[in-house]
Amino acid sequence: MRTWQLRTLGYDGLALEERPEPQAGPGQALLRMKSASLNSRDLQVVHGIYPGSQLPLVPVSDGVGEVIAVGEGVTRVAVGDRVSPILFQTWLRGPITSSDWGQALGAGGCDGILSELAVFDEQTLVKVPAQLTDDEAATLTIAGLTAWQALFVADSVKAGDTVLVQGTGGVSIFGLQLAVAAGARVIVTSSSDEKLARARTLGAWETINYRATPEWQEEAKRLTDGVGVNHVIEVVGDHRRSIRALCIGGAISVIGYLQNLSFDGGTRGGVQETDVMGLILSNGRVLGIADGNRDAYEAMNRAIAIAGFHPVVDRTFAFEEVVEAMRYLESGSHFGKVCIRIGG
Repeated sequence: MRTWQLRTLGYDGLALEERPEPQAGPGQALLRMKSASLNSRDLQVVHGIYPGSQLPLVPVSDGVGEVIAVGEGVTRVAVGDRVSPILFQTWLRGPITSSDWGQALGAGGCDGILSELAVFDEQTLVKVPAQLTDDEAATLTIAGLTAWQALFVADSVKAGDTVLVQGTGGVSIFGLQLAVAAGARVIVTSSSDEKLARARTLGAWETINYRATPEWQEEAKRLTDGVGVNHVIEVVGDHRRSIRALCIGGAISVIGYLQNLSFDGGTRGGVQETDVMGLILSNGRVLGIADGNRDAYEAMNRAIAIAGFHPVVDRTFAFEEVVEAMRYLESGSHFGKVCIRIGG
């Protein structure tokens, strides 16, 4: 079978290699991988920015496959099921533990999913919603579940609340779709009027171009009649403005630090200074979000199946085009998710 290997840091360290086909042992399932999706995390692993990565490894964590064989004693999945492996292979329920961090796909000590065939413990697999294509289902593991964890596990966003999402990347677009499905009003920020127009077609209540309106937190307050937003999906690292956009008792989910990230030299500097007094006055909460557990993944999939929406896939690359796909994600020109088709 063919598999991608990261042997040295940088895109030149990625190579498509041949490996023996794996076999499912007791309690395991063998998957023919169908599609993968990329996250900023994958770029950070390739460039040596993500903590704890060990080379060599098979990169990329998010994907969907079809079960083609099961080992002795497997009852959770069956041949023919379409499933996704969870990111943290030991985080099944409850809060994450320190030991779970070392069991993350595509980093730490666990190979990722950029292989034509892969074996997983049955306990780490979740069935994906039937209405989704393989590419759409491949986007759920980090982008979808991180947004779900932020809005409905770490917080309790409800109908009538106002959510602000930064940008139009994978987590933010999932945050938009999930919040709209729950009946919340969503404000989307971006520097592109074209992307903001697309966000409105997905149900965005209001949009803000942050290049035209640098103090976008003031516009968010104005749009909410001075009250502020209930929840901010914070993927940029602009904590000062996010805090000032909050209503009393609101929450910020800290998910990313894109404005401080540079793939050609680490980071551009620390996260912006936090407005401590603003946080105190707002009685706000800052929530660090790193994906979710298997139980949350299954709850999200049930919600997506009922809501009937489809994740947004910007572009799909061939299995041989992994480096091109990563460069495209790094360019920031995408809207939603970037996928890689592994098998038919």
